[in-house]
Amino acid sequence: MKLKYIICCLIFCCAIKVSAQKQTKPVNIIFDSDMGPDYDDVGAITILHALADSGDAKILATIASNKYEGIAAVLNLFNTYFKRPNIPIGVPRGNAVNIRDSQHWTDSLITAYPHKIKTNADAEDAVKLYRKILTAQPDNSVTIVTIGFLTNISDLLNSTPDEYSKLDGKELVRKKVKLLVSMAGKFPGGHEFNLDRDIVSSNNVFQNIGIPVIYTGFEIGEKIKTGLPLINNAAIKNSPVKDAFRIAVSKSAGDAQGRMSWDETAVLIAIKGYEPYYDLHKGKMNFVAANGKNTWDDNGEGQGYVVEKIDYKHVQDLINSIIQHQPKAK
Repeated sequence: MKLKYIICCLIFCCAIKVSAQKQTKPVNIIFDSDMGPDYDDVGAITILHALADSGDAKILATIASNKYEGIAAVLNLFNTYFKRPNIPIGVPRGNAVNIRDSQHWTDSLITAYPHKIKTNADAEDAVKLYRKILTAQPDNSVTIVTIGFLTNISDLLNSTPDEYSKLDGKELVRKKVKLLVSMAGKFPGGHEFNLDRDIVSSNNVFQNIGIPVIYTGFEIGEKIKTGLPLINNAAIKNSPVKDAFRIAVSKSAGDAQGRMSWDETAVLIAIKGYEPYYDLHKGKMNFVAANGKNTWDDNGEGQGYVVEKIDYKHVQDLINSIIQHQPKAK
């Protein structure tokens, strides 16, 4: 088993070297997460920081699409653990989903690990932060990855000119954002949590965003089970990543083989691309119905959902390797 993960680490390192040869600039990325109802978000933010440490990504902001009290602190403590305590953090100020974890891993981490942001009031308004960050970036240079509800992106599209930009939300997104990668939907059709919790926002984004969108659906992450190698790695100590998985796995009857890994795939794709693991099925998301079911239009343009190209266990091994990443000394 150890040999398997050593080989996986070597493959990952080689992939980063190849990427560094092809890609001269890191991906400018905004991370938008509902961090809390599930804990695959923890794996996702770990991958985000690991790829920033490798030079593949530049993290512009970490933004919450959920508004339970404590989510800003949780985002800040992970950023602090990975030696980036000053990454801007946003939280929705208007109507938004308010739901937290049943295993109370968030409470445990907030008590155990340092963070300068204590309450959501200490964070910035999510939409204002989006507008400020995007305005400051070069045109067509930003990738947004959403691994939660699409509330913030919808509110951003609906936003009006302000002190940061004379452009309205749609114009600003189309000018500055080159790609949205979203863990959302089930394909070619079905029910998925992120869409179902805020149907109005989901439909607004799908129909009006006007930039390329890649979806990684429920069916992609459902079979990928991760976390056990991290939990069993005795060399990793005092880690909020390990603690989140350790606490949540022990309290989740269905996770004995590891947690299903939806959000991690979205971050990987946003930064490293979908090849060689996936193909892209092009078209466009249809409206999400009142019952929460999404459908797909093969004749649509500008969007696509990923389809497995090789055995999912390759991605599973890769995620299990990367989420054991330790903070890089600054």
